[in-house]
Amino acid sequence: MTPSDLAGLRAMLGYLVPLAFMVVGVAYLAVAMWLKTRSKEREAYYAGETAKKMAESSGEGASAALAYLREQHRLANRHRVEGMKLGGLITAAVGIGSMVFLRGVQHTGVDPVYLAGTIPFLIGVAMLIYAYVLAPKDTGPAK
Repeated sequence: MTPSDLAGLRAMLGYLVPLAFMVVGVAYLAVAMWLKTRSKEREAYYAGETAKKMAESSGEGASAALAYLREQHRLANRHRVEGMKLGGLITAAVGIGSMVFLRGVQHTGVDPVYLAGTIPFLIGVAMLIYAYVLAPKDTGPAK
């Protein structure tokens, strides 16, 4: 092999190695998501079967099944609202941080670039307003 062939091989490896890492990463994420989805499906199937058996057992079983389903729905809504609060806080913090960073980076110029940080900040504020004011309130444990 000549030195020019080795240089071409090194250049080609410079592109193939990152490409291989990307392909492996995408394949890993696809398998991980498939396994997570499968686990959630199995969990939902077993929960449904349990509620079905409780409802078929007797009059008390039917009311217990309804109470169980209401409690599961209430917990899912609470989890969603808590996620919305956390997402709003993180997004607002990213907006404030990007405004501070862009203000520090901008030395000259007429346009205030740091105001671009108000976009994620206001999105975070909107998420927080929804979570604290507009979201359905948690009514407490099922009765």
